Amino acid sequence: MIRAAAGFALTASLALGPPSGRAAAAEVPEAVLVLEAAVALPGRVPGAAPPRFVLLRDGRVFVGGSDSVYAGRLDGDSEDAIEDRVKELRKAGLLVPAVAFGDDLSKRYRLRVLEDGPVDVVVTGDPSDAAPAQQPLAAFLGDLLRFHHPSLQPFAPEAYALSAREGLLVGGCRTWTFSVPVEEALSSPRRVPAAETERWPTGADPASVCADGGRRLVVTLRPLLPGETP
Repeated sequence: MIRAAAGFALTASLALGPPSGRAAAAEVPEAVLVLEAAVALPGRVPGAAPPRFVLLRDGRVFVGGSDSVYAGRLDGDSEDAIEDRVKELRKAGLLVPAVAFGDDLSKRYRLRVLEDGPVDVVVTGDPSDAAPAQQPLAAFLGDLLRFHHPSLQPFAPEAYALSAREGLLVGGCRTWTFSVPVEEALSSPRRVPAAETERWPTGADPASVCADGGRRLVVTLRPLLPGETP
């Protein structure tokens, strides 16, 4: 079953997409449940972070933070526990397009159930501020946000989604070292192998790049889950 573990709470910084420059989380092949979380953090690019929680049909699970991902595999009981809670939320009528937990708009979550009648739920506010009738949904989101399972281990992505836009960050700038031309990365996210990302910040942490013609670029590298495309 889902177990909350304070020692495994990862910082969320995700866009409730799919915003420009980011693939929709549903494009992760075989995904059955996806949670994205957006928390405004200075100096971060939310859309470059991985999804906060992804469960695949075969029981594989991915838990993302602002820049890193943990991967594991659930046993049948753990999968059934999640499925049962989703069924309970459906039955209670809590999986609706828009939900507000109080008036705090600085926190946003997107819960996507992709099987047995797909639903897409956007939540604003802090789960701790949920009204009594909303408590089952708030508790479910809280457990996913603090998800822990003994099988979870650091995940090493094979590739990243490289994105660039013109912009200025405080401090110095790097030289473009990717095989993808600058203009291609400016037009749309491009897949680059993990080997090209060494010594570069990844996830929601951006890098500043000095490009030809004196242009300054803001560059991000979003970790790609297995089979995911930019």
